[in-house]
Amino acid sequence: MKKYTYRDLLVDVRPSGVAVVTLNRPEVLNAITWSMHAEIEQVFVDLDNDPEVKAVVLTGAGRGFCSGGDQNALDSDVHTISPTRSGRHLIRNMLELESPLIAAVNGAAVGLGATLALFCDIVFAQPSARFADTHVTAGVVAGDGGAVIWPMLLGPVRAKHYLMTGDFISAEAAAAAGLINKVVEEGAVLEHAIQYAEMLAAGPRDAIIWTKYAVNKLIKEQVHLNLDSAGALEMITFNSPERAEAVAAFREKRKRFAENGG
Repeated sequence: MKKYTYRDLLVDVRPSGVAVVTLNRPEVLNAITWSMHAEIEQVFVDLDNDPEVKAVVLTGAGRGFCSGGDQNALDSDVHTISPTRSGRHLIRNMLELESPLIAAVNGAAVGLGATLALFCDIVFAQPSARFADTHVTAGVVAGDGGAVIWPMLLGPVRAKHYLMTGDFISAEAAAAAGLINKVVEEGAVLEHAIQYAEMLAAGPRDAIIWTKYAVNKLIKEQVHLNLDSAGALEMITFNSPERAEAVAAFREKRKRFAENGG
């Protein structure tokens, strides 16, 4: 069985054909650097090309799923790479993965972390999990996919509330609103996701693959419609005074903007 080696990801391909991908920076709630972003882009391509992989589970190490972009690292290489290109490739690679992709959300899924979870085919979360797209509280546009997937799942009116305020939504409320599939008993979400993935891995592969492909065409249409513009606007706001203030406040561990309304 093929071995995968990444710096900030763990990949375990099980005999059942289920690959468990773990975001592995638990000391910072799995916050994503640009190098880790590149690994996440690549892992979906690698797994898609592995004939032994029949389903994929995505989760986070430690007590969180993913706290989004690492604010201490995002500005360091932003002028040497193409964030709009990398963001586009990440979403594309997730959507083009033929095998079913199941999220096991074991804690907070914030910003890009929420995007990663919500672009999965099936999303399970434990009761302590929370979701938020906090780009605005970092002084930037929700350009990494949040402006695509939140309106698709919640509808534009409810999505705009969360995208414009950065408010959190609980796992229970997310399930009730159709943002995720199901809330699973605390501490059992990964095992539940793996069992679900094993069920799909043992199912009629061609029928499952092409059903996923057919449904994902709807999501791809929305990606083509507004991901590029949202990503470009995010890059513009990276240079804004509000972004500079948000980064300074983060590093000084002080309040950035007024508290969000509910």
